[in-house]
Amino acid sequence: MTKSLYQEGSCSVLAVQKIIAGKWKLPILWQLSQGTKRFNQLQKLLSEISQGILTQQLREMEQDGLVHREIYREVPPKVEYSLTTLGESFMPVLATIRKWGDQYLNTRSELPRG
Repeated sequence: MTKSLYQEGSCSVLAVQKIIAGKWKLPILWQLSQGTKRFNQLQKLLSEISQGILTQQLREMEQDGLVHREIYREVPPKVEYSLTTLGESFMPVLATIRKWGDQYLNTRSELPRG
């Protein structure tokens, strides 16, 4: 008997969807691909995101092994976020998504309105 494609753990596409689900995860990953960032830097770069959502999305990606959080014991406390090796391995996929998005936007702008 074969498993349904939609059963937990049996479909790699669903696994990826679960890991990157969230409105801000892809933009956060893109920003971190440009280099290590502090929380406030990310919040400024993604100006529409709330502090709570940014915290939540970073924690989820840390739990999933995509993001590393480095805490420096100093006053005031300093926390930096960077991609893990696993997170870096996702960057070619994200670059492909971005390329497809550019093509989509160009195609949409060429379609007749109405």
